[in-house]
Amino acid sequence: MAINFQYNKISLQQLNKQLNIRIRALPILKNKESALRIEVKRAKDVAENLEKELTVLFNKYQKGVRLWGEFDPELLKIKEIKTGFKKIAGVSIPEFENVIFETKPFLIFNYPKWTTEGIKILKEFALISIKKEIYIQKMQLLDFARKKTTQKVNLYEKVQIPGYEVAIRKIKRFLEDEENLSKSAQKIVKTRQSAAIQMEEAA
Repeated sequence: MAINFQYNKISLQQLNKQLNIRIRALPILKNKESALRIEVKRAKDVAENLEKELTVLFNKYQKGVRLWGEFDPELLKIKEIKTGFKKIAGVSIPEFENVIFETKPFLIFNYPKWTTEGIKILKEFALISIKKEIYIQKMQLLDFARKKTTQKVNLYEKVQIPGYEVAIRKIKRFLEDEENLSKSAQKIVKTRQSAAIQMEEAA
């Protein structure tokens, strides 16, 4: 990335200001990146554990899978999934709170005797599945923010900070050369003036 600058003191001040902003921001960004990396792993681990729970639950009830053909799917509905939001390292992410189910009233005599147990099992499946999906969403949001932060860290660390430092060195060198030339010119003028005075005095 090319840094636009001019060979003067105003440009030097502006570049120093921009460089200092990035130097101060870099440790904060690195801490944010580290915190997000930890949170991504945490969310991933929870999602994987919930997936394992679902597998265990499925295997537990697999023998009675044929019975589900008798189950009326209208008996149970998800009315509402309650989620809150919290900020982790400046990123707003969903937090699971609760699931509100709606159970259709039914007469137990008109349905298989395991229907009440079936409703309970379905609620358990739904609860774990919803939690898992929220944690996957959480992981994706955090990972997206982590990638953006990593890009910014790399931009500051590998491109902008070195770029500003090079530009500042160039301006300083130019201003030093200009000052040295000015001093040399003044010396030459003084030497000439002194020689002219000596010649006048000799005449």
